[in-house]
Amino acid sequence: MKKQEDSIVQLDFSEEMRNSFLDYAVSVIIERALPDVRDGLKPVQRRILYAMNELGLDPKKPHRKSARIVGDTMGKFHPHGDSSIYDALVHMTEDYSLSLPLVDGHGNFGSIDGDSAAAMRYTEARLSEAAMTMLENLDNGLVEFIPNFDDSEKEPTVLPATLPNLLINGTTGIAVGMATNIPPHNPGEVIDGVIAYMDKKNISIDELMTYIPGPDFPTGGIIINSEVLPSIYETGEGKIKVRAKTEIENGESGRKNIVITEIPYTVAGNKTRLLETLVALMKDKVFDEIYDVRDESSKEGIRIVIEVKKDRDIDNLLNGLYRKSLLEDTYGVNLLAVKEQQPITFNLKTLIEEFVEFQIELYTKEYNYLLDKAKKRQEIVEGLLRATDIIDLIIEILRGSASVKQAKGCLIFGDITGIKFKTQESRMLATGLNFTERQADAILAMPLSRLIGLEILKLQEEAQLLLDQLAEYEKVLSNDKELQKVIKKKLKEYKALFPVGRHTKIASLNVSEYVEEFKQEEIVILIDRFGYTKCIDTAAFTRAGEETVKEYTHIITMQNTDKLCVFTSAGNLFQVKAMAVPRCKLKEKGTLIHNLCKLGKEDVLLYMSFDKLFESQLLFTTKSGFIKLVSGSEFETNRIQIASTKLDTADELVGITPLTAQEILHGNQKVILLTDKGLSLGFPLEEVPEMKKTGRGVKAITLEKKDFLVYAQAVGPQQDAFEFKGKLLSSKKIRNRKRAAKGQNASL
Repeated sequence: MKKQEDSIVQLDFSEEMRNSFLDYAVSVIIERALPDVRDGLKPVQRRILYAMNELGLDPKKPHRKSARIVGDTMGKFHPHGDSSIYDALVHMTEDYSLSLPLVDGHGNFGSIDGDSAAAMRYTEARLSEAAMTMLENLDNGLVEFIPNFDDSEKEPTVLPATLPNLLINGTTGIAVGMATNIPPHNPGEVIDGVIAYMDKKNISIDELMTYIPGPDFPTGGIIINSEVLPSIYETGEGKIKVRAKTEIENGESGRKNIVITEIPYTVAGNKTRLLETLVALMKDKVFDEIYDVRDESSKEGIRIVIEVKKDRDIDNLLNGLYRKSLLEDTYGVNLLAVKEQQPITFNLKTLIEEFVEFQIELYTKEYNYLLDKAKKRQEIVEGLLRATDIIDLIIEILRGSASVKQAKGCLIFGDITGIKFKTQESRMLATGLNFTERQADAILAMPLSRLIGLEILKLQEEAQLLLDQLAEYEKVLSNDKELQKVIKKKLKEYKALFPVGRHTKIASLNVSEYVEEFKQEEIVILIDRFGYTKCIDTAAFTRAGEETVKEYTHIITMQNTDKLCVFTSAGNLFQVKAMAVPRCKLKEKGTLIHNLCKLGKEDVLLYMSFDKLFESQLLFTTKSGFIKLVSGSEFETNRIQIASTKLDTADELVGITPLTAQEILHGNQKVILLTDKGLSLGFPLEEVPEMKKTGRGVKAITLEKKDFLVYAQAVGPQQDAFEFKGKLLSSKKIRNRKRAAKGQNASL
């Protein structure tokens, strides 16, 4: 018995993790996420099509339950989740995702809106005409077959695709450390490009682009940056900007309508998301020009209507919609595919080159198969014709033989041992027979009807046809140009079979900036104690009752063109456009201020409009006793977040008081400070220096150890009291600077 120590294997952890992750990465890249450059299919797609072919689901047969297709695929070839297989099956039915769908679905397979497909037990499917171009002559030995996952079945490593599926239908996939994103193209254009390459092998990519000018998305739209396409097709990488196609129509009550008839390919299968973004832009008043948004799409096509208010600049609105909605989006191209178990980034020419090389390999194997088949048939036909000439002798041999084996030996080798003949002449003729084994089997299986004159004539015609076929096959196999003629002829047949017009327009358009256009009005921003923020118009605020308004701790009146400034204890200033604050009814909750300006765990010390801030000065006081005045003009910026003041480590703001110029110059204002240990200090505001926002300030009070400021405020000469932590304190009893420095207690 082995010792336990002998069964322990010492492994380096980092090396084992590296090797294991590498194996996993290779498996994902090759076996799941990336397509083969030859047939343009991922393994799950290839296995689904092969399983459907095995079930005999060609386009002329009835549809079969998707659950049966998924079950066969999973049980025989793809031992993964049924949902992933069904998702792949559904994707191959989508005419808004693929230029030529590979599966003909029957039932609810989802929609371009984003509706999901019905469960697989309800839907049915069969192969499409395009899929048959991937499966034709699969049994003729054109591709290699390997054992499946449990060695119970055989599956093809690649399908004998005679249509350039990878370029026509495109693909997308995310592997480990890499991704592929190949856009779909127009079938006729791709076929023309392939033929052009076959006619001129040294053709340039620019020349190829005269046949394949760019991607052709099934959803249409407009590619607006055509100038990047040569670079993308040269390097295999780049970004395409796709824009929806729109029309302008006259609407009701003198309004104009923007009608969207084609959407970007990036939102194919999720049109509802596009509609939701447009509705949100209208509700949030991002575009005040929009009167209404509605979806009037039907089976006839897409029709999304944006009603525009009277006398508004529609072109300007469209520029804004392209910028802030999904009406314009970016499609990242990455021509990555697998060749000989290696992921490689191709360009347009090399993709076509790989397809043509694959076609030459397929057609060479096919014609060798046809040649071999014709030779075997010729051998049989020649034997049958020869047999009809000596049919009396063959009948005599069969009648005189004791077994089929004995008769077959006589036909092949002239062995007459044990065979009874009527005449010596027949015996002598029989010894000269030398049929091949295949001919002998055919003669022995030949029905008597073959002796009819017409049947013999048919054999003679078949023999001549076989001679012609053999000559044709040998001619094709011996001459590369002849082989290429056959390939081109087949491709032209496919072009006629799939007459798909171009959907996507290719252009080079200048991107115009949107100029905000809206009616200026006064609004009221309400913020409750939890930070929920909303915007209402002044009329609604005026109608609100006193009890309703009491629940809001901050009420800021401003113009809708203004910005809400939020100062925090951490010394940050956040600015939120008034238009970005959601318009709500008074009873609605609103949105957390943290969501509008990305606040952290900072306490908000002050809310105010930028217009008022610009005309004010702010009194900053910190926890460690620093104080300063800063002009509101210091905070003029387009940035969403800036530092409002300089703070030492572990210091924070305890007070930010806005003051007008009149209060500073003529108000005889007094600054009041309170510390955690109950000390107080008061001094004239005029002693506080004005500084830049980047300044730390000056020391306002000398603090004892472990003491810190908890309150700072500026009060007027007529203000006898102020509130602190729910208590009313007398401003007149605050200690002066000298007494506070000695540590006198405040009147708390």
